[in-house]
Amino acid sequence: MRSYNQFCSMARALDLVGDRWTLLIVRELLTQGACRFSDLRRGLPGIASNLLADRLREMEAAGLITRDEQPPPIAATLIGLTERGQSLIGVVRELTAWGAPLMVEPPDDDEFRVHWFSLPLRYLCSDGAPGEAGVVVRLGDPRDGFDVVVADGRVDVHPCSPDRRPDASVTAPPEVFVQLFTGQVGLRGARDLGLVVEGSSAALERILP
Repeated sequence: MRSYNQFCSMARALDLVGDRWTLLIVRELLTQGACRFSDLRRGLPGIASNLLADRLREMEAAGLITRDEQPPPIAATLIGLTERGQSLIGVVRELTAWGAPLMVEPPDDDEFRVHWFSLPLRYLCSDGAPGEAGVVVRLGDPRDGFDVVVADGRVDVHPCSPDRRPDASVTAPPEVFVQLFTGQVGLRGARDLGLVVEGSSAALERILP
């Protein structure tokens, strides 16, 4: 791990999380929860396996992640954030908000994963009908997606679960997701741009800003 060799809290923080990929690894562990190495790799297109392994070793030495050996039937090593690592959520949230104006149109060669939207949607969504029965809106699918669970005025975002039956399942090009959940287009306009809703459109409308 390289150091700025400056006795400054910002420099010390960047010594730990300023290397390329480190904060994106944090993003994945915040969105996916504790997961396998292969799950991390799938959520980080472009990173080499040896570089990911190096970053994880550095993060473990810094007390940001832990490895948990799970017995059968899981029989895998799960990588998760420590409490110290979890506390980076504020940093990730502010960077996500700061970068939002840059999300106008994706370059042709940019990769996209639906679950990357799960962090900003924690702050963009609200319950538009808190007096009604709860709903589940699924963006994407169980392989790459997440569930927005709304009830009693509260909005929670979780990885997709087979135990939840979504009231609405939503797919769209990435730029349409951005436009819809930042209020640049309404639901009708988003449909014209390629958004597809299976199930209750009212459930989706309920969580829109």
